[in-house]
Amino acid sequence: MHFNWLGQTCIKLQTKNLDEDVTIIIDAYRPKNGDFPRNLAPQIALFSRGTDNTVTMAQNTFVLDTLGEMEIKGIMIYAILGAEGNIIYKINAEGLNIVHLGKLTKKIENGNLEKLSSPDILLIPVGGKGEYLEAEEAANLVTTLEPRIIIPMGYQCDTDPQVGTLGDFIKEIGLKPEITDKKIIIRKKDLPADETKIFVLEKDY
Repeated sequence: MHFNWLGQTCIKLQTKNLDEDVTIIIDAYRPKNGDFPRNLAPQIALFSRGTDNTVTMAQNTFVLDTLGEMEIKGIMIYAILGAEGNIIYKINAEGLNIVHLGKLTKKIENGNLEKLSSPDILLIPVGGKGEYLEAEEAANLVTTLEPRIIIPMGYQCDTDPQVGTLGDFIKEIGLKPEITDKKIIIRKKDLPADETKIFVLEKDY
């Protein structure tokens, strides 16, 4: 599976089901400043805080911004309530269990924590400043969820200059990034067996 970060909490996933390539865009947005695509054409678009202030999607894009679970193009997607109306997405594809915490700003209630426990890949917002989890809160949540791979998002970039830096989170988590790149490919066989690793995505637009 291919992972790209388009700034804020927007993640692009590229996966394959049978012989069909499937692109999933999570939390597309229209920035006040900085660079972002004017339109997108994923097969699936997920939103953790509704569809207001987003870019144009292709007419055949399947859009999800409500709670529930469904199978789309052979991919299982679970939309779980986070905190303050934020939706958390759990995605099962290519044998990987991926959790995207959306624009989470506060800790998750215990009942929903159980639904997210031990993901293979955790996409977690770390920039704080009232927009995302503070670095310390994010590090504590990683300890609770015990993911195999952490991918930070929601930190300082051209479309989000007012929030905290990635360095703040790296300092709190105490792990050295294994990979830093604009695109990261993760396969099930590549998952660490008995440790947590952090992969860093640079903004790819």
